[in-house]
Amino acid sequence: MSIFHKIIQALDDAAYIWRQEFKQVLRDEGVLIFCVIVPLVYPLLYSWVYNNETVREVPVVVVDMSHSHQSRQFIRMCDASPDVKVISHALDLDEAKSLVSRQVAKGIYYIPEDFATKLNRMEQSTISVYCDMALMLTYKAIYQTAMAVSTKMGAMMQVALAGNYTAREDVITVSPLEVEEVPMFNPQGGYGTSILPAVLMLIIQQTLALGIGLAAGTARESNPDGDLVPAHPAYSGIYRIVGGKALCYLMVYAVMGTYLVAVVPKLFGFMQLAPWQNLMALMVPYLLACVFFGMTVSCMVRYRENVILLMVFISLPLLFLTGVSWPQSNIPGAWQGVSWIFPSTFGVRAYVRLNSMGASIGDVTFELRCLWVQVAFYFGMACLVYGHQLRETRRHLHITD
Repeated sequence: MSIFHKIIQALDDAAYIWRQEFKQVLRDEGVLIFCVIVPLVYPLLYSWVYNNETVREVPVVVVDMSHSHQSRQFIRMCDASPDVKVISHALDLDEAKSLVSRQVAKGIYYIPEDFATKLNRMEQSTISVYCDMALMLTYKAIYQTAMAVSTKMGAMMQVALAGNYTAREDVITVSPLEVEEVPMFNPQGGYGTSILPAVLMLIIQQTLALGIGLAAGTARESNPDGDLVPAHPAYSGIYRIVGGKALCYLMVYAVMGTYLVAVVPKLFGFMQLAPWQNLMALMVPYLLACVFFGMTVSCMVRYRENVILLMVFISLPLLFLTGVSWPQSNIPGAWQGVSWIFPSTFGVRAYVRLNSMGASIGDVTFELRCLWVQVAFYFGMACLVYGHQLRETRRHLHITD
């Protein structure tokens, strides 16, 4: 057989493997859910939940031991803010803690007895803020509201004591140095804009690994010998197997990936600063790395349930390791080394910098190089593990014969 005919035969075998894998995706409900339904529905659900970006009207309880004009003014100003709502006045701190423990309120403002006395003496007074730290967004709203109101009341007292004649003098008294706050890359200061782009990229990796792993588990469970590679003439070469299977999932996720990184952000108004050419330069190595990573992991799957337990368990740690929800500089070196195993680490960092921060393709060169290194590494690993599975299949056939 000539080299040309061998190439044609190899391509024909790879196409056959691609068709069989695609049929498996359509037939297997679990694979179909993770590879199609979850990428379509889960981002919409997640984005709708965080569509408001920030929390408003967080319920708080007030313990006013001062009962003074100043304490009532502080309470009114806090209640008038958009982030906090005073729902109750407790007689003491124990009663207020009881309301927080029953989740009626999320925080406590405690105003001591000497609050007004110290202010009238021109002394520094204090207000204690107790917050439920189970949810950082509510803590942020309660604490920042107390700080803003305290600063405003302090400024009003400064103006009253200054004895100025003009409004300009009052402004200079309160703020001698004008500061303009400009939030970068997240103008509305929202949680969704900050976290969801990273989640979208992580969904690609996790659902791919889950879908490929479920398909591998099904192949093993349907084979009497537990072999991953079927006994068929088309499955006679490692590169044909890896190429055919990879092509199937690449075709599916070419659509899913476009939907996740281009359509979903547009639907919910997330930052979209990267041109399509830069996104294409990122998504090609990222999808390849995720596919070959999923194929490598799938060879360790004996039963369908194993891959679900594994990938769901590591989803939250992987989000932290990307450096988006937790500063990358504060991640210990050992854990940063672990994060380099997963394509999501570099994919998320590059996508956030390109699409949310307006970085150029040159600014993410390191992440792109790491992704291409992972493509080569996991392609080699997939060939090794599928080569082992192919030898196991041949060994079982020899024993049976």
